[in-house]
Amino acid sequence: MKPVRVLFVCLGNICRSPLAEGVLRALAEQKGLAPALEVDSAGTGAWHIGDPPDSRSIKVALRHGIDISALSGRQVRLEDFRDFDLLLGMDENNVRTLKRQAPEGTAEKVHLFLRYASGLGQDVPDPYYDGPEAFEALYQMLEAGCSSLLERFGDRAS
Repeated sequence: MKPVRVLFVCLGNICRSPLAEGVLRALAEQKGLAPALEVDSAGTGAWHIGDPPDSRSIKVALRHGIDISALSGRQVRLEDFRDFDLLLGMDENNVRTLKRQAPEGTAEKVHLFLRYASGLGQDVPDPYYDGPEAFEALYQMLEAGCSSLLERFGDRAS
């Protein structure tokens, strides 16, 4: 069976989306579902193309046994709408931007991450201007959402 291809999207691709990418990969690995998933992350903005994730995202991931330090920021590309099954925006602003960019017939692939993963119609807050505690809260929120996402994929991936 073809893997489910997931693209996490935030504004700059240095805080939320690379951490979500790392969390989903790690959880999928733990549950033996890694072969059934392809995961990537991107930003709607171009400010951090080629940059590593924010050091605070790297640190919180490492505290939980996940290494995201080799990830590199990139911007969403038009082919992402063709290549990925799901484009999961971290907040409503990202979702609106993605839907505006979506080529015809691909906007239905764009969803708010927490709504799609666990039915919660809320944004994943951007911790960029906050301290380490915000990154720990971000990690916890992403772990819960990614766990729900994997449960949702369970039937398809097994």
